[in-house]
Amino acid sequence: MKLPLDDIKVLDLCRVLPGPMCTMILGDMGAEVIKVEDIEDRGGTGRDMLTPPSPTSEVEDEALAYNHLARNKKSIALNLRDTRAREVFYELAKGADVLIESFRPGVVERLEVDYKTISALNPKLVYCSLSAYGQDSPYRELPGHEPEYCAISGALSLTGDDEGIPVIIGANMADASGGLHAAIAILCALRARDKTGEGQYLDIAIADCMLSFTGVNLGLYLRRNFVPQRGWQPPYRHIWRTKDNKFIAVTNPERHLWELFCRAIGREDLIPYQRPKGDKRLEINDIIAEVMRSKTRDDWVTILRQAGVSAAPVLEINEVATESHYQHRQMRLELEHPTKGKVEQLGTPFKFSKMPIGFRSFAPSLGQHTEELMLGLGYTSKQVAEMRAAKAIK
Repeated sequence: MKLPLDDIKVLDLCRVLPGPMCTMILGDMGAEVIKVEDIEDRGGTGRDMLTPPSPTSEVEDEALAYNHLARNKKSIALNLRDTRAREVFYELAKGADVLIESFRPGVVERLEVDYKTISALNPKLVYCSLSAYGQDSPYRELPGHEPEYCAISGALSLTGDDEGIPVIIGANMADASGGLHAAIAILCALRARDKTGEGQYLDIAIADCMLSFTGVNLGLYLRRNFVPQRGWQPPYRHIWRTKDNKFIAVTNPERHLWELFCRAIGREDLIPYQRPKGDKRLEINDIIAEVMRSKTRDDWVTILRQAGVSAAPVLEINEVATESHYQHRQMRLELEHPTKGKVEQLGTPFKFSKMPIGFRSFAPSLGQHTEELMLGLGYTSKQVAEMRAAKAIK
């Protein structure tokens, strides 16, 4: 059966995580994704989050085998500062459906691969710019990374220790949110093109996307000026330390679930204190904390789940890899690599009843498909060799 995007060609000029995650999703759904990469590492960053900068051949081979971000993609290495390489890019763009880039605002204009230039060659192209703060923000010139997006969106203001000190969020929430929103925007623009026959420009700011995580809090503030206290954990929504010095998350805002929790831990007397205020909150939390330290994390998980309580273990990353839920949901794929043997990759959360989306090919080495793609554009083997010798391509 055909995949949903098997007639879509995507040019991917992105690095690090947000853009590669977006194009991974499109590739998993069948799109032909062509990574347009520089001929060498710049700035000490790798080709994406899962490929180290300037790796040895052995290190690169291993990284590519496990790299889910670059699966189902081809790689062409072009020095876009070279006129001849830029002409190759223009030829690719003429036949593309989507172009996504994640440079700082202004870079694509300097490289002459901006929307105005490319849309003149291909008016049907969906062109997506995925940047830190967007193309027209007062912060457009600033660099940005995950913690800054979490900071400006309020996510860090909601995450702190018992003293109220903000702490760095370990998960790549902002980058993933940027990638997801870019994929959604691209799919919508393609759907619109089906109706109008016209492409368009998409301006996605990762800082904007982070409001999808703090929007409820912002909405409450806009309605009634409510600013939540950092580090404040009520007894019904808490992370508890257990006997084996591990942790369990228990969240039961519904009255009936709170009652089930209190009965499960043998403290029915705490049922009236689901939302205590001030010193009473500290008192109730201390009581429950002492009870939770009486058993191991996994014992409590069993007890609470059997009681119908909303609870889950706080898993370390090595435990996530063996979690039965993810095994059953095929979120951990075992694959046969041509040189590395059995390897594992992250699966896709998208499950279609009639379309087997997901893994089709391993991540490409840098410039692996340069010659193949150029020959497909009409270049000769001699021209490819000459441009490679001139370091216009790799």
